[in-house]
Amino acid sequence: MMDWRPEPFVLGGSGRAHLRVQGLSAGYGAFLVLRNLALEARPGLTVILGPNGAGKTTLLKSLAGLIPRQGEATVDGVALPTEPDRVVAAGVALVAEGRQLFPQMSVRENLELGGWLVPKAERARRLEQAFADFPKLRERATQMAGTMSGGEQQMVAVARAMMSAPRLLMLDEPSLGLAPRMVDELLAIARRIADAGTTVLMVEQNVKKALAVADRGYVLERGVLVASGPAVLLARSSIVREAYLGAPAAAAARPIPA
Repeated sequence: MMDWRPEPFVLGGSGRAHLRVQGLSAGYGAFLVLRNLALEARPGLTVILGPNGAGKTTLLKSLAGLIPRQGEATVDGVALPTEPDRVVAAGVALVAEGRQLFPQMSVRENLELGGWLVPKAERARRLEQAFADFPKLRERATQMAGTMSGGEQQMVAVARAMMSAPRLLMLDEPSLGLAPRMVDELLAIARRIADAGTTVLMVEQNVKKALAVADRGYVLERGVLVASGPAVLLARSSIVREAYLGAPAAAAARPIPA
């Protein structure tokens, strides 16, 4: 397996974005998956936890403008657009579940698409920085993305998103289906991105490892938030420990209210 050890990230937007969501509802047609959510993603790394079907992906899709939403969503007090292209222009990027690369295109070509909306010279500068942040991608620049392992493809997907220099990066299940070592690498990269100044909002099912790298967290169940708080305290709450970490009620701390 490739040993991914990127240098500290410098590619990203200026400033530290603060996402606020109030009264957000979203779903598919007449079926609402999310109901009246209120949450924040402050500068740093915020993780959304919950079982399959809880609405985690629906939340990110609604913020990215991929499905309709109701309620308020602002970044630094400015309303977040509802059209996907305008969301990207506002400095918000989504790495969707399943990576969604172009398999018959090279690593370089996939990355260039991430900066397609900026002038050619700036795109070239960002590409060079992406290769500096992900040295192994430079070595694989001409390789077809579809021939890479799942973990390698996820690296390309994250690097492609960073090509848009986002102020807010949303990651949907970045560790899904990956070997434990690659999971550790990806979550460490998410932490580095946050430390370098890009606010990160991450949906993740690997509860223990996600809380270990996050600053804050929310627990989502059946479209409703049931707990929230600092990651270190959330990991001790009875809701998380009983439901996701296998701890008996007697050993768990008092729940943190949402």
